[in-house]
Amino acid sequence: MNHLDRKGPPKYPLFEHFLERVLRHLGFPRATRTQVDIARYLQFGPQECIIEAFRGVGKSFVTASFVIWLLLLNPEYKIMVVSASKTRSDSFSNFVKKLIDEMPELQHLKPRKGQRDSNIMFDVGPATASDSPSVKSVGITGQITGSRADFIIADDVEVPKNSFTAVMRERLAELVKEFDSIIKPLPHTRIIYLGTPQTEMTLYNTMVNERGYSLRVWPAQVPKNPAVYRGNLAPMVMDMIAKGDRPGTAVDPQRFDFAYLKKKEFKVGKSTYQMQFMLDTTLSDADMYPLKLEDLMVMGLDPKQGPVSLAYGKDPRYIVNDLQPVGFNEDFYYSPMFIDQKFAPWDGCVMAVDPSGRGSDETGIAIVRSLLGRLFLVHSEGLSGGSTTENLQRIADLAKLYAVNSVVLEVNFGDGMFGQLLQPYLSKAHPCSIEDTRAVGQKETRIINTLEPIIQQHRLVVDRKVVERDLQVLPKHSLFYQMTRLNKLPKCLQHDDRLDALEMAVAYWLGQMNVDAEKAAKSHLDDLLDQELEAFVTGAPLGLQSLLRDVHMVGLDDEWGMLAGGDYSY
Repeated sequence: MNHLDRKGPPKYPLFEHFLERVLRHLGFPRATRTQVDIARYLQFGPQECIIEAFRGVGKSFVTASFVIWLLLLNPEYKIMVVSASKTRSDSFSNFVKKLIDEMPELQHLKPRKGQRDSNIMFDVGPATASDSPSVKSVGITGQITGSRADFIIADDVEVPKNSFTAVMRERLAELVKEFDSIIKPLPHTRIIYLGTPQTEMTLYNTMVNERGYSLRVWPAQVPKNPAVYRGNLAPMVMDMIAKGDRPGTAVDPQRFDFAYLKKKEFKVGKSTYQMQFMLDTTLSDADMYPLKLEDLMVMGLDPKQGPVSLAYGKDPRYIVNDLQPVGFNEDFYYSPMFIDQKFAPWDGCVMAVDPSGRGSDETGIAIVRSLLGRLFLVHSEGLSGGSTTENLQRIADLAKLYAVNSVVLEVNFGDGMFGQLLQPYLSKAHPCSIEDTRAVGQKETRIINTLEPIIQQHRLVVDRKVVERDLQVLPKHSLFYQMTRLNKLPKCLQHDDRLDALEMAVAYWLGQMNVDAEKAAKSHLDDLLDQELEAFVTGAPLGLQSLLRDVHMVGLDDEWGMLAGGDYSY
């Protein structure tokens, strides 16, 4: 007999049955079809496997229940939970211990007197004495060695903070190799990764390509091109495709329906959505360069007031033909389809300054006004030469010209010295506040995460004069050239000073607008969602088209979302 054997039949021979019991105990609805499918893969999957599922599906919760089920099968199991941070892995083990404490049929698993009994390291009652605890939680950079395990659960070991650069990813790949020293000898042990890819060069692809791990993927929607998953799509998703479910159909409408997913895509941006909800790490050129000219609105702006509302329309009639686009093919500037005749004073104006030294880099400047949840870029400029008298005076003069309320300075360069040099010039020309900001994380990812949702929602309007001036500079120093060539690869641009300043200005307003900005953008998001829903309905069977439209007309958004999500396939 090996340590997988036990006396008598198990109470829950199938893990999915125990999962339902846990959900009932917690007062939750029954497991969704994706959760059940993940549960089956956890029980019957290969010894070394990776589970990639869209954010919010509950894969960590399901796996925590799986840990308890394993201990029910065999209290001698030793299980280690590893996450990117100690806090996350501790939360995992704490949840496991809490369930053992609360559920009546698990009382025999509670630690006995003399056994380990902390939230981050504990034994189960029937376990015999051992150097290793029944359950232990640890951070990936913590003290992993020193214990042995039958099961290692690697729960989100890859996160943005440890996968920004190639050096970070290489270090992470080395850290997880420690699992081979901890895991007990095969064949009755397993290493299970749970995660969401953070970059195109994700650790999980490395584990599959170089170390022979099995990968199973549950995206949020039926993908347009299943081939990009290289045979790793969950069979339940392949079955949906075989039955005729169209691309875009919600894979798990019980969890997130079609309408919710489209709103999420509009909110986080297409490239982030493709990575973290569709789990597609083979981004196309369009996704690699997510900031596009066509998502901007270009128009002449008044210095004292702006339009109360605008409407975007991607129609050839609104292409600004006399402004040369610097983006890729077919990426044009567009003017608004509709401009309200009502105008209102600007809510405020901020100038962002990204200082530089005396090298080839520029001091980037962006001046952005705000009105009713929409942002208006009214000036962009780059100054060479660093903190010269002429440059400091130019910045002060611009602050006066545009009646700037606040100047935001990045303090990473010179540790705030630039602000001290600028203060006397501002005090004399245009007294206003100076606010310091410190950039954190990989620059390219930070810029995209800030600008992409705003630009794709058409909430950034550009003064025509900004584009005209930008066409007069060298491409490498052009704001819109930098914008359209930016991707998430480190140092993908030779210069990004003007784009970095724009990100700082937009980030400032995002922090100020909060809920008001979301309300102001709601009507436009609803219009976009209506277009997506209409396109989805058009491809449905005729009878269903009528039903879906009737539901939508009476305003039953929840029911609409469930139906549009593809649940009619049952």
